[in-house]
Amino acid sequence: MTELAESAADFVARREREKRRAYARRPKKIADVLAQLITKKGYGRTEANAALEEAWRTAAGETLARASRPGKVSRGRLEVLVTNSTTIQEFSFAKRRILAQLEKLIPDARIRDLRFRVGPIQ
Repeated sequence: MTELAESAADFVARREREKRRAYARRPKKIADVLAQLITKKGYGRTEANAALEEAWRTAAGETLARASRPGKVSRGRLEVLVTNSTTIQEFSFAKRRILAQLEKLIPDARIRDLRFRVGPIQ
């Protein structure tokens, strides 16, 4: 009787393994594959980046915007590339005003802080 029970348990275990293996071999939906690709490559962020660029030009003002470029937003902090350290000082004076403007223009971005860094501006 125990041999029969062991055989039944072995059969059930094999059947479950085969089900899992068959599930892994199923073809994936094209919508799922495309969604993963878009997320991985960042194609969905181009519109968000364009909106951020426009909001940055408005918030920073034309003069400061020409000497800077917004980068990525990470943990509520916007990294901004600036042409030189003198411009960073100018930005530090206008930081509160810029943050308030960005909050009004793009509240979904949830930008709470700005980090300025000297770098190349294209």
